[in-house]
Amino acid sequence: MKRIALTLMLSSALLGLGTITMAQDSKPVAPDNSAVNVRDRAPDAMTAGEQSSATNDVALTRNIRRAVIRDHSLSMLAHNVKIVSANGNVTLRGPVNSEAEKVAIAGKAKALAGAGNVDNQLEVKTQ
Repeated sequence: MKRIALTLMLSSALLGLGTITMAQDSKPVAPDNSAVNVRDRAPDAMTAGEQSSATNDVALTRNIRRAVIRDHSLSMLAHNVKIVSANGNVTLRGPVNSEAEKVAIAGKAKALAGAGNVDNQLEVKTQ
């Protein structure tokens, strides 16, 4: 019986069950994205709602998204930028970690949509 109790105590210590209790006691912090929400309400702001349903625009957005996702040098933040296409024009929006990511994503979009058809509104995240 003592062996079973000792085994259970060691197992729970190794599995970190003691930390689960502590993690449950912590309170989550609500994200503050109110500045982004205000910016997205601007009349000229391209949001996902402006994505065209035309076959060419959907394909263009899909191809740019695939190019971004396939680039494993980009951060998760960069993989999640907004890509909105309408009438062959592409708008890129959202935060990225560096100027290099901003340039890389814009380059992929320009290669697929044409240099004059990309509005790069990506923002380098401030720490």
